[in-house]
Amino acid sequence: MLGAGLRCVFCGINPGRFSDAAAAHFANPRNDFWRLLHAAGFTPRLYDPSEQFELLELGLGVTNAASRTTAGSSDLRRADFVGSAERLERVAEELRPGWIGFVGKEAYRGAFGGRSVHGVQERALGGTRLFVLPSTSPANAAVPWAERLRWFQELAGRSTGLPLRDAVRAVVLDSAGRTLLLRFVEPDGVEFWASPGGGLELGETDADALRRELAEECGLRSAQIGPLVWMREHWFAGMPGWGGQRERHYVVRTPSFVPAPEVDLAAENVHEVRWFSLDELAVVETTPRGLESLLRAVLEHGPPAEPFDAGV
Repeated sequence: MLGAGLRCVFCGINPGRFSDAAAAHFANPRNDFWRLLHAAGFTPRLYDPSEQFELLELGLGVTNAASRTTAGSSDLRRADFVGSAERLERVAEELRPGWIGFVGKEAYRGAFGGRSVHGVQERALGGTRLFVLPSTSPANAAVPWAERLRWFQELAGRSTGLPLRDAVRAVVLDSAGRTLLLRFVEPDGVEFWASPGGGLELGETDADALRRELAEECGLRSAQIGPLVWMREHWFAGMPGWGGQRERHYVVRTPSFVPAPEVDLAAENVHEVRWFSLDELAVVETTPRGLESLLRAVLEHGPPAEPFDAGV
């Protein structure tokens, strides 16, 4: 299921028996592929496998690294992948998709051999970039939904071809070592906590943007902006004109106060603002991940000598 000039081609490992019987990709009802496509913003609604050809209208295609149907990918043999790399090279040369997203490390390894990690690969096929996603098979159910969705969101953002928006966030700390966070609830129900902040408006400095965001989201109007401690890139689709955000996180120290947002945060999918101790952070989903250990290092040792990449 391919076409010329597609935004992204998804490459599965091979057809399973559900897919063979339905003559459709990822047709096993327990496979999360179609749900992840929708949740990550590739599709405007949840598609049924029988609607697979409608993906072409969205600039998306699907293929497999191996063509033989098996009960499970463990039944494949090396011979099943003979010619796979060459075929994908022809797809890249003749059809010129922007990206090929391998649905699972084994799909990539079957075609090209060697080991891979999730995310962008060093290897490219001409102008076509390669990206490895987590497997969506029910056999990979031990990998949490949020983890798989994160990688699908990154590919969705990167494959838009749009730049990252510059954004800032405030690591707000009070005298008790607590930090102030906002609870985001995405339309698909995924929840996470993040520091206050947002995108820079035209002509704003980082400090200007932080003061504006802290006033709007928390009611804090006397913020003293401290040092830049870490940075983070977050790719995702759905923000008009942008493929995601490039964030810079600054320490802001303040006496404790009761948050009083000055804008309607629900319009931005924010449903709560509250203080967290380090121990409380350890049991909630945060962005960046591992926020508890990042903050502990700041509180115990002070800001780092140089800001660093905090990851996702």
